[in-house]
Amino acid sequence: MQYAKRGRARFASHRDFGRAFERALRRAGIPMAFSSGFSPHPRISYANASPTGAATEAEYLELGLAAVLDPEWVRDQLNAAMPDGLVVVRVVEAAAGSLAERLTASRWELVLTGVDPAELAGAVADLLAADRLEVERMTKTGLRRFDVRAAVIQLSAEGDRVHLVSLMGEPLVRPDDVVQALHLLRPGLRTGVPALVTRLEQGSWDGERIADPLAC
Repeated sequence: MQYAKRGRARFASHRDFGRAFERALRRAGIPMAFSSGFSPHPRISYANASPTGAATEAEYLELGLAAVLDPEWVRDQLNAAMPDGLVVVRVVEAAAGSLAERLTASRWELVLTGVDPAELAGAVADLLAADRLEVERMTKTGLRRFDVRAAVIQLSAEGDRVHLVSLMGEPLVRPDDVVQALHLLRPGLRTGVPALVTRLEQGSWDGERIADPLAC
């Protein structure tokens, strides 16, 4: 299943989405398969959730059903039960293999409101020219330092917008890490306004483009 978070729904956390999605499954009457054990729960497997605050057109999950259903019917029933801004884009029968293994790269759009376009273009050029550029981020295990440049496949600027294609590895380099790197290169880009981030695509990078993970 491919789903989107649009508008104000960008501020829904992964946990918020999970609660809303399970309520929508119940309201829509989708016959779910459940795990075994003392406390059964619906068979739902999420993959690579976007950061809270980021809009997205390309989030993915797998769910197990207790009956064979038409995928388009499932999509329509869920969309009728989902809150505003949370949209099921596509539902297909699961292919063999791991969905998560087909999600290795993302295409993002970052809007840096109020920046000077020439300064932004210069920072992008500087980052692309660098062999390595480290940033710091607080994680659950403490402050971590890692290389942003290694994850960047493509990076370009147009006005106040940055177009980014990045690999998803360990540690995971997020769009705000790239923004931090641009600020390090050009401190004048700091405007005090958070970047508006949208994930446009997610899949595997074949050297030229991001392949559709549901086309397998």
